[in-house]
Amino acid sequence: MRIQKTYIVLLFFSLFTATASAQTLDQARTMFSNGNYAKAAPVFQKYVKSQPANGNYNYWYGVCCLRTGKPAESVKYLETAVQKKVTGGRLVLGEAYDKLYRFEEAVSCYEEYIDDLKKKKQATTSAEKLLEKSKVGLRMLKGVEKVSVIDSFVVDKAKFLSVYKISEESGRIYSFNEYFESEGEHPGTVYETELANKIYYGDKGKGQKLHIYTQNKLQDEWGKESLLPANINTGGNTNYPFVLTDGVTIYYASDDANSIGGYDIFVSRYNTSTDSYLAPENVGMPFNSPFNDYMYVIDEFNNLGWFASDRFQPEDKVCVYVFIPNTSKQTYNYESMDHKELGILAQLSSLKATWADKAAINEAKQRLIVAQSHEPQTQKKADFNFVIDDNRTYHHLGDFKYATARDLFQRYQQKAKECQQQEQRLEALRLQYATASAAKKEQLAPSILDLEKRVLQMRQELEDDAVKVRNTEKQHLK
Repeated sequence: MRIQKTYIVLLFFSLFTATASAQTLDQARTMFSNGNYAKAAPVFQKYVKSQPANGNYNYWYGVCCLRTGKPAESVKYLETAVQKKVTGGRLVLGEAYDKLYRFEEAVSCYEEYIDDLKKKKQATTSAEKLLEKSKVGLRMLKGVEKVSVIDSFVVDKAKFLSVYKISEESGRIYSFNEYFESEGEHPGTVYETELANKIYYGDKGKGQKLHIYTQNKLQDEWGKESLLPANINTGGNTNYPFVLTDGVTIYYASDDANSIGGYDIFVSRYNTSTDSYLAPENVGMPFNSPFNDYMYVIDEFNNLGWFASDRFQPEDKVCVYVFIPNTSKQTYNYESMDHKELGILAQLSSLKATWADKAAINEAKQRLIVAQSHEPQTQKKADFNFVIDDNRTYHHLGDFKYATARDLFQRYQQKAKECQQQEQRLEALRLQYATASAAKKEQLAPSILDLEKRVLQMRQELEDDAVKVRNTEKQHLK
């Protein structure tokens, strides 16, 4: 009985020490090594107060501050650690400067750290990657876009899409699980066009990396998924697609080597003449940061823009910003501005600092209120939209009350699919004709003319078939 009680006491003690904060320096160092920075921090804070010149105490506490989302507080201690020549101090100080948009100082830190590694004949690859990111951040800081951010909402990261209130005219966005009715944790998002005939979505490919795919809907059936090209689906994770109503401009987020930290937002455009996407561009600051930035959406109908960022947020939270989209990009003058003020604008730490036109801000806020109060109709469940009469529109085969009408409609669907395929073939021939030589044009012309006649005939047949379906169903409804 005594042995059992001793076991229970020991078990309770081990569970308590695993969950409680550190009490001694040795416990704090163990927790620090295991990445439990929040629990280790109080002990290091106590020791650094008692011995403020101790390099190790400053380093440990500074790292704890940085890793628990307090980079501004970490700098003082990490700078002391560097002065005391603590190993690795410059590397972490560079990261802290990076988080605070002090990119020039971060660059200097990384360069000095790399010089130290070279003297010791140690590998510099990882440090050089961090140095390059800081240089990219510095270039972005010199080109911060003037944009008015009218509001922001801090929400649970898992439910951040619920904050986006965009018009039906701009399409719809879903989580992967919601759209595909799947289970389990899946970080992918889905963008569906206004007509619900095309989707873009993030899904896991080979190596479990996220890539963006697209699918087209032909009548009531989805075609095969297609992977967007390699200049968009690069070596990192690629997700959060959104396409403007022009059907050409795509925004998405990627955490590849061209990002300054975590996910960055990029934009590309589809080139119809070459059936390819142009080289993606990083949208820059203030939209991107050394943190994760993603799900950039432009609601052209409401003239409002949205994007999400976990900059300076707890691990389970994300901030969704709402802004007024610019018709053309204008940037602040880095050389003539106070760099601290520019940092505030780049970080979006003060939304009011971005409000140049108060009238435009008030109008946008009113549009946001209207957008938030509007409940958009969802068309995701509709298989098709077939008008029977002024009072009835069918969306599923099960909506048909008369079996004969249902059979006629299915034949109509198959013919419509064949017509669409011929239309796509005709469009491809026309594009080929537009850039062809004179001899090639002469060769293509007869095929184009024949196909045009065939498409016109198929369209007329479809109209006749649609009328027949409607009349057959309405006779039964009477």
